[in-house]
Amino acid sequence: MSRSRVLTGLVACALLSWTGIARADAVTDWNAIAIQTIVAGVPVHPRATAVLDSAMVQAAVYDAVVAIEGGFKPYAVRIPGAHGSTAAAVAKASHDVLVNRFPSATTVASVDAAYHGYLAAHGLAEDDPGVAVGQQAAAGIIARRANDGSFPAIPPVFTGGTNPGDWRPTPPAFAPMLAPWLAKVTPFTLKSPSQYRPQGPPPLTSKRYAEDYNEVKSMGALSGSARTADQTDLALFWAGNYQIVWNAALRDIATAHVHNIADSARLFALVNLAVADAAITAWDSKLHFHLWRPLTAIQEGDNDGNPQTDGDSSWQPLIVNPPYPDYTSGANNVTDATTRALALFFGTDEMRFSVTTTNPAAVQKTRTFDGFSDAAAEVVVARIWDGIHFRFADVEARKQGRHVAQWASSHFLRPLDDDQGEDDDDQ
Repeated sequence: MSRSRVLTGLVACALLSWTGIARADAVTDWNAIAIQTIVAGVPVHPRATAVLDSAMVQAAVYDAVVAIEGGFKPYAVRIPGAHGSTAAAVAKASHDVLVNRFPSATTVASVDAAYHGYLAAHGLAEDDPGVAVGQQAAAGIIARRANDGSFPAIPPVFTGGTNPGDWRPTPPAFAPMLAPWLAKVTPFTLKSPSQYRPQGPPPLTSKRYAEDYNEVKSMGALSGSARTADQTDLALFWAGNYQIVWNAALRDIATAHVHNIADSARLFALVNLAVADAAITAWDSKLHFHLWRPLTAIQEGDNDGNPQTDGDSSWQPLIVNPPYPDYTSGANNVTDATTRALALFFGTDEMRFSVTTTNPAAVQKTRTFDGFSDAAAEVVVARIWDGIHFRFADVEARKQGRHVAQWASSHFLRPLDDDQGEDDDDQ
C-alpha cells in the first residue's frame, strides 16, 4: 500500500474516532493528525529527526492558542488583536506547518482534506478569524526554524572509526550514522546542542565499563540470554516508535486531566519542544564521543585492553542496532524529557497513566504506571535487555533528558505574570 493511501486512511480513522473521546479538544485532535502525518508523510523523515516536525507543530499551535486565549507568553510570534475560534486557529496552525514540512502533493492533499473536514465537522467557517491567527502562528515558527541546520541539501556522512571503542556501522544494513547533522541543529529552547554534553563514557579499561559490558552481554543477547520471558517482553515493549507512543500517552493524559485549551496547548508544546532538544542533545553526544555499540564491543572484547571483558565473536543483540553510536541513549533522553516535563507541568511525579507499544512482537501491549519516573526507569533496563545500550549510556541520557525538560519548562511558555524567561542564564 502506498504511503499516501496509508496517510489518508490514518487521518480518516482519527476523524472518526474523535466522537467517542470525552473532553478531547482541538489540540489533542490535531496532535493525533500531526503524528500520523509525520509518520506516514512524504518526503520521509527518519524517526530520530521527526521530533523536529512535531515540535514545530506544537509550538505553532501553542502560539495560536495563547494569542486568542491569553495567559502565557508566546514562543515564536506575538499576534496582536487575535480573535476568532481557537479550534480553527489550532487546525490552521497545524495544517500550515505540516504542509511546509511535507510538501509532496499526496501528503498536502491528505492534510488539506483533514483540515477542511475538521472545520466542517465542527461547524467552523473557512474564513473564521481564528484561521488567520493560526496562519500567522505557523508562519512565525516556520520563519524561526528556516535556517536551523535540519535536512541539509547535501547530508554529511559519518562512518566512525576502527580503533577500540569507535562506533562503526553494524549488520545487517551496515549503514552510516543516521542524520549526523542532527547534532548541529539549532535547539528549540537550549542555548546550544552541547549545553548538557556529559564528560564521556568510562574508559574501556575501567571497572565500570567491564561491569556494564558484562551486564549487556549476559542480559541483552539474542540467544542464551539470562533474561526471563517477562524481561524479554518488557524489552520488546520499549522497542517501538517513541514519538507515537509518548504522544498517544500525552493525549490520554491531557484528555483526563487538562480541561483548559491554553493549558493543553502549553503541555503539548513543552513536551514536544523538550523532546526535540533532548534528541539534539543525544545526537551531539553520539557524534562527539562516537562510542561503539555492545555488538561491536562484545565481538571485539578481546581487543579492548580490559582483562575483565571476554570477547564473543558470535554475540548478537536481541534487536537490530539502530544506525548510530551508543552514547548517549536517544530513547532514554526523550523519555526522561517527556516524563520530567509532565511531572513539572502537573507539579507531581505521581499519576496513573498507561503507555501502549507500537511493537507487534511485544506480548503485553499496554503497561500502566503510577508515576512518570516509573516508566522512565523501565526504559533504562529495557535498552540493556534489548542488547543495544550499555547501562552508563542509558543513565547519562536520563540525566540529560531531565536537564533539558527543566530548562525548557523554566525558561519558555511561562505565564504572562512570571518574571522568569529566556533571558535567565541559570542552568
